[in-house]
Amino acid sequence: MVERGKRGDGRRPGELRPVRLIPGFLPAAEGSVLIEMGGTRVVCTATVQDSVPPFLRGGGKGWVTAEYAMLPRSSPERIERERRGPGGRTHEIQRLVGRSLRAVVDMTALGERSIVVDCDVLGADGGTRTASITGGFVALALALERLRAAGALAAVPLTGTVAAVSAGIVDGRVVLDLPYAEDHRAEVDMNVVMTGSGRLVEVQGTAEGKPFTTRQLDRLLGVATEGIKRLTDMQRETLRAAGVALPRR
Repeated sequence: MVERGKRGDGRRPGELRPVRLIPGFLPAAEGSVLIEMGGTRVVCTATVQDSVPPFLRGGGKGWVTAEYAMLPRSSPERIERERRGPGGRTHEIQRLVGRSLRAVVDMTALGERSIVVDCDVLGADGGTRTASITGGFVALALALERLRAAGALAAVPLTGTVAAVSAGIVDGRVVLDLPYAEDHRAEVDMNVVMTGSGRLVEVQGTAEGKPFTTRQLDRLLGVATEGIKRLTDMQRETLRAAGVALPRR
């Protein structure tokens, strides 16, 4: 029997799943990390390219973009590879991850170069897009530090940090960081992307069946904010140990 106030996996409503960040997971990449959030595992790599998209050429600014994919057996049933290009869900997630990372990069200081952040899901148990953003930032920061250390940049061109987490309403309760068992039956499912200074980058919230109130929205944002603070601390600790100097906020 589940204890009163606790969830199916034993967590409190506002508790994150166990989180682990392993930097340098793929040494060949300029920046890489394996992020684990419970059963969700995503490898994030950052690749530096000495070019920018055509619409930015000659403007002196750089670009950060993202790609996302789920490995065929990252879920209980095999997922077909997207050989003809990303489908609608994949395209949406890629754009979300790219927007989130660009929100904290000084593109002028980056110069005319691109950084591609690849997010490959090894295990999917809910929250793969939010894990991709949180881990993607660490991979990005590691790649930027490598550029700085090589003398290609005067400083790491980050204006802050960014992380993301899911929140939702399950069985009438506001909960943080939903695994699949909760996500697939949630009355409300929300993804929140936020900088380390507490500024929102994106909020995606949807009700299934019964609409939710602005009071519930405030509670969802509150629990997500606390979760992102904890994730930001983990990002900073991981990058500090790797020798990356980040902005204070």
